[in-house]
Amino acid sequence: MKPATAAKKLGIYLPATPAEFQEGVVTREEFDDLRTNPPQWLTDLRANGPHPRPVVAQKLNVSISGLARGGITEALTTAQITALLEERPEWLTAERASMAAVRDEAQRVKEAAEKKAEKQNPVPRTKREANNR
Repeated sequence: MKPATAAKKLGIYLPATPAEFQEGVVTREEFDDLRTNPPQWLTDLRANGPHPRPVVAQKLNVSISGLARGGITEALTTAQITALLEERPEWLTAERASMAAVRDEAQRVKEAAEKKAEKQNPVPRTKREANNR
């Protein structure tokens, strides 16, 4: 696979990887080995960053769009993410609240759909009810 694909699947920022990783092709065996037995550079990159935007968004508990609205367009290190969490800028607080509202709404919609499906196809409570169907 391409290095960009492997980096995305590994959750790492491609420009921060070693040149031999960026320039080569990653076989399935090499990829599996990177996941099960990561080299030191991969362990360090995962721990300290820089992290790609999807990872930054996850660590900050906001959407990728929320990062862009907050002016974050580049990869951040773990230290930078920690500093943002400690500072709690206004945009971060607003985006986290927005993300929480989206999750709550998604949960509400899911529960409503489950209720509707249950009404349409009620599960029999006893064997007798099942046999009478």
